[in-house]
Amino acid sequence: MARRVVALPLLLCFIGVLGILLLCLPVRDLREPPAFKYGVVLDAGSSHTALFIYKWPADKENDTGIVSQHDMCDVEGGGISSYADNPPAAGNSLKQCLNHAVSSIPKERHPLTPLYLGATAGMRLLNLTNPQASDKVLSAVTATLKSFPFDFRGAKILSGEDEGVFGWVTANYLLENFIKYGWIGQWFRPKKPTLGAMDLGGASTQITFETQEPIESPQNEVTLRLYGQPYKVYTHSFLCYGRDQVLRRMLSRVMKAGGYKSSMLNPCWPKGYQRNVLLGDVYDSPCTADEKPESYDSQRAIAMTGSGDAAGCRLIVDSLFKFNICSFSRCSFDGVFQPKLSGNFIAFSAFFYTVDFIHTVMKRRVASPDDLSAAAEDICNATWDELLQKAPQQKTRLADYCAVANFVYLLTTKGYRFDENSFSNIAFQKKAGDTSIGWALGYMLNLTNMIPADEAGFLKGTNYGSWIALVLLFVTVILMALVSGFCLLRSSKEHGTM
Repeated sequence: MARRVVALPLLLCFIGVLGILLLCLPVRDLREPPAFKYGVVLDAGSSHTALFIYKWPADKENDTGIVSQHDMCDVEGGGISSYADNPPAAGNSLKQCLNHAVSSIPKERHPLTPLYLGATAGMRLLNLTNPQASDKVLSAVTATLKSFPFDFRGAKILSGEDEGVFGWVTANYLLENFIKYGWIGQWFRPKKPTLGAMDLGGASTQITFETQEPIESPQNEVTLRLYGQPYKVYTHSFLCYGRDQVLRRMLSRVMKAGGYKSSMLNPCWPKGYQRNVLLGDVYDSPCTADEKPESYDSQRAIAMTGSGDAAGCRLIVDSLFKFNICSFSRCSFDGVFQPKLSGNFIAFSAFFYTVDFIHTVMKRRVASPDDLSAAAEDICNATWDELLQKAPQQKTRLADYCAVANFVYLLTTKGYRFDENSFSNIAFQKKAGDTSIGWALGYMLNLTNMIPADEAGFLKGTNYGSWIALVLLFVTVILMALVSGFCLLRSSKEHGTM
């Protein structure tokens, strides 16, 4: 009986010591989840504008892996550059999505929510040809954005290099290649390389990837320091090589080859498809302005009929590139330096939509250059009725997939030089998790300083060493309790025997 009396206080003593140690541990972040902060970015592309709303826990601004896409809204109508003749309409076009943001973000957070607009290649082209109109469009857009209850931080035209680098930051941030939150309650750098990023917009296309090779053209080199880690990145933006501008340039080549006759065949359109094309719709762009015919009339229409000639279409699209000029040790095309490809890549925007069409509509896989080439040929050989039967909901874009698929094939293989081995390193994706891949998130992260240059905020919760000590103590107490219980049980049996 005496052993039982001694063991019980001993067990209670250990439990008491354990409780005191638990109270003394430096525990953080154990309170109720904080409210969210929000950020709004308008991606003003050449063909349309999209509004993205991001959110993150209010007390974790300098951590990572925590920003997520809360909501988005597609602005109706064309890109803001299409309102060059009516700048106020550019601002008005944004109001519906801005009102959506007002209702989507809690009212008390409105004044604290940063609001940005970044314009890309469409506005870059407008700024080249008509800077006064470009300024008026940005002024009208700014006036609209300032009228909403957010913290407006500016509207600007991004350079092609900015667009490429911010897309690269977004992709690698979302895939946790810079830093990751581990199960032990600490941030750490995963031991894996970054991904290259390829973006295909309406007026330009970008390629960005980390490299250890010398970059022979200084304008293509960007040095970043993220979470204390340096990154040397190659990036280039090809203006006039976006999807919509490529289609204009293709039509210009078809018209020139046909002698600008009143009717002609288009090898990149499917058999059975016919449409009247205004010269103004083709040549009202800096990307085609130099190819105008001598007797140019913007209102003149040409009756164009598809001939579904896969080989003829590829020749026309191939003629858009210049592969025979290079003043560096190696080039992609048009005399632009590009180091040797390295690592895996993620391809988004129109890259994704084109390959997704091949997968879902044409029922073909794209695992190699030969697969992509064969799929492009398959699309070109299909008649208009066959394509319409396969994807009636895409009627407005169906006629263009032959040219675009050939362009994606030539760009990735002859342009960027992906071969049988490296092509399999490309992942064609629209999102990472629930967040769209593009430059918008990287742009916001940069402007809100949410990716610090130095290490910050790597610890979360209690200190890791404290947890180890606590676990060891807990195991010791359990073992002592079991020993005490065993002694008590043995003592009871001995007393019962006596």
